[in-house]
Amino acid sequence: MNIESHAITTQVIKKWDQALLFKILDNIQDIVMVLDSNTTIVYINNAYAKILGVSVSKVLGRRLDEIEPNALAIEILRSGVPTHNVRDRLESLGLDVMGSGFPLFEEGKIVGCVSIFNNISEVVELNRDLQRTKEVADYLQHKLNQLEQLPLSFKEYVGRSPALWETLALAAKVAPTDSTVIIRGESGVGKGVLARAIHNGSRRKDKPLIIVNCAAIPEALLESELFGYEEGAFSGAKKGGKLGKFELAHGGTIFLDEIGDMSLNMQAKLLSVVQEKELERLGGTKTIKLDIRIIAATNRDLEKMLAVGSFRQDLYYRLNIVPLYLPPLRERREDILTLAQNFLLQFTEEKEYNVTLSPQVAELLVGYDWPGNVRELQNVMEHASIVESGPQIEVRHLPVNLREGRMEEVQENPYDLKTAVAKFERELIVASLEKNSNNRSVAMTELGLSRSSFYDKLHRYNIKIS
Repeated sequence: MNIESHAITTQVIKKWDQALLFKILDNIQDIVMVLDSNTTIVYINNAYAKILGVSVSKVLGRRLDEIEPNALAIEILRSGVPTHNVRDRLESLGLDVMGSGFPLFEEGKIVGCVSIFNNISEVVELNRDLQRTKEVADYLQHKLNQLEQLPLSFKEYVGRSPALWETLALAAKVAPTDSTVIIRGESGVGKGVLARAIHNGSRRKDKPLIIVNCAAIPEALLESELFGYEEGAFSGAKKGGKLGKFELAHGGTIFLDEIGDMSLNMQAKLLSVVQEKELERLGGTKTIKLDIRIIAATNRDLEKMLAVGSFRQDLYYRLNIVPLYLPPLRERREDILTLAQNFLLQFTEEKEYNVTLSPQVAELLVGYDWPGNVRELQNVMEHASIVESGPQIEVRHLPVNLREGRMEEVQENPYDLKTAVAKFERELIVASLEKNSNNRSVAMTELGLSRSSFYDKLHRYNIKIS
């Protein structure tokens, strides 16, 4: 420093006393802290208490290395190297600070240091929040990109829940391959829909997709249905024999639904086909080579079945190459209203007005556990679209089992006998028409109504018959 250039300033400073210097420091908005060579805090200005919420008397005279052993000011004392706009952490207070510091020399020896800093905890926390928000946004964008990149065959799936997206993304990856897939999930979650999407997203999409519900075919018939038979294989066999489902799927895909319902005997026969991709028809001796892709599905707990010996371990590992799990609707409640509106649009597309859900119905749908999953929701929306009497689906338009599950139905006056009787009368008429396939004559006879009275009530209750 050129001392002569500060001669006037130096003369003025010599006239200042200690009280004036402290007054100046106490009016600085940043915290000013002075340490001696032993890290003892010998001075702190008033900003310390204002910013950090700790009284000056509580820390003045204490050693900083006992309060904050990793403080930056201690490192300045040890190294003699000044810092500028460096972030530090006050662990004793749980605060983030930023500031500058420089050593004090006397005759070339470090006798102390000055640290000037401010609390930036709010800025740091805001930055963390922004970072978390960015991470969430990046995650959602990634999921959106995954969904947008799915083959067109997967666009039938409606939903934005992360669990569903993960499954669809994996299904889209495996679709172009010939790998065996097993789809797991409760009844009604859409296992068949996913199987079709995988087939339609594969190189076999122009070839057959043969669907076999293993639970719907009696055990005695399942073998001949799957493997086919030769003429004369058994009593009642067709002349010329019959191709089985596996042969019908040649070049394409076979979807074995509810495979967990298959007996151990049939599992053993299926294993050979899955493993070797070849079969012999019932009553035949010729080995038939197959070019097929196998997709299986079950709502059973196969792992429990393995433990009790009701499902073959070797077949399990052959099928479980790429397991896909479809979550139940109760685990993806964010998708319920979107699905409901989508189904409603399908069932009311021929109507002259748009049909929407009332707030009460929306609340009920989201709160319901849907043991029948997406299939049940689809059926409920079809029911509501048939019995609705205007542009909005109300609670009264829903099936009885859903309404009974509601703790209290919204009514202006639940004790209004006239309204209650009219409501019950309308439901009886609709139920009778549904039961009798909209045959008016049978319905009016069943209800005990005259022709004029029957049509008068249809008009009064706005019951439309297609």
